[in-house]
Amino acid sequence: MNNDLSDYRKSYEKTELLESNCPENPIELFQQWFLNADENASVDESNAMTLSTIGSDGFPKSRVVLLKRFTWEGFIFYTNYTSEKGKAIAENNKVCISFFWPSLEQQIIIKGTAEKIAENLSDGYFESRPDGSKLGAWASDQSKVVASREDLEESLKSFEKKFHKQEIPRPDHWGGFIVKPTSLEFWQGRPNRMHDRIRYTLQKDFDWKMERLAP
Repeated sequence: MNNDLSDYRKSYEKTELLESNCPENPIELFQQWFLNADENASVDESNAMTLSTIGSDGFPKSRVVLLKRFTWEGFIFYTNYTSEKGKAIAENNKVCISFFWPSLEQQIIIKGTAEKIAENLSDGYFESRPDGSKLGAWASDQSKVVASREDLEESLKSFEKKFHKQEIPRPDHWGGFIVKPTSLEFWQGRPNRMHDRIRYTLQKDFDWKMERLAP
């Protein structure tokens, strides 16, 4: 492997991010950026976000999950509560989520605390899922070591048989988390690596402090 990446360069020239165009509440800016990304044909899976947690081994781990809803309170995703990420959040609920839309030369980095959402909200979302996804939530003991792909397929078949012609209920071990933000950083690529970085930080009085960061 002799690939030299030192000459991989791109000039970021799409747009700018100025304080004069930033609302007082960062959720408003997030909504603007997200809706723009969602409506842009160049962006695939605009709701894909990287979730970073700290595991019991002390190491950070990042993986891509899907944002399913955002409100003034925070950002909601769903997972198996007994998975590696679920256990990590149970031990340390300080997390980071980030969005990167390369074609727009934008990223958003959000720090916050993760909490389980109300069971009825998890129920409501679970009911909206396709039956195959519902069965997968039962069949996969997420993050556990499995002997083979065949074992996974057999597990799925067993739940297909169990819930044949029945309503598939939400497993107790599966549901949503909401990430309540304490800081949001908006990054807009600019020429000559002089990128725009605007950070909002939640204050004790629940107002947001906005600052520009050096690129």
